[in-house]
Amino acid sequence: MSVKKRGLGRGLDALLTSNKTTEQNSANQQSAELQKLPVEFLRPGKYQPRKDMSQDALEDLASSIRAQGVIQPIVVRAVSDNSYEIIAGERRWRAAQLARLSEVPCLIKNVPDEAAVAIALIENIQREDLNAMEEAVALDRLLTEFELTHQQVADAVGKSRATVTNLLRLNALNDDVKVLLEHGDIEMGHARALLALTDDSQSETARLVA
Repeated sequence: MSVKKRGLGRGLDALLTSNKTTEQNSANQQSAELQKLPVEFLRPGKYQPRKDMSQDALEDLASSIRAQGVIQPIVVRAVSDNSYEIIAGERRWRAAQLARLSEVPCLIKNVPDEAAVAIALIENIQREDLNAMEEAVALDRLLTEFELTHQQVADAVGKSRATVTNLLRLNALNDDVKVLLEHGDIEMGHARALLALTDDSQSETARLVA
């Protein structure tokens, strides 16, 4: 889905603040409250930045959920009766299914597409333990779709400007190296060093390191 860009006059803060005001003024105050929903009522969202969900990692999370339950609520929005789109927390939902939970705690938000994109990206960057390449792509979406500066992105996700800038630079890697980084075959430090090389040299050198 393509999201219409917003100028800095509007900005990410204004978009999310507008959403909060809408929630506060809504007659249905439960739209911003924690509720337990049947797992079958939830469906994957369009805004998931994670490309690879390791089955082993999901099994580990499922074991934790069996012991402690779902501690962090899944953020969703209603799309129809008994149907909710996941904004953030798809891993927790999938692991809860593996753990055979019938219900999961959810925070239901009444938000438009633009705010859903922003919330999904920020929530996933902050909470979902993305790998460096997934994080770089998610940060770039915040940067470009909302026309933010590096500092504004850093403020939104709670990271330093230097960290955000270094992660964003990973988007300049060639596709072969991006895949290696996504799969954990090379470290972020190696990937950053490869940025100084040509595309062909990046691939050749990365294969030596992997």
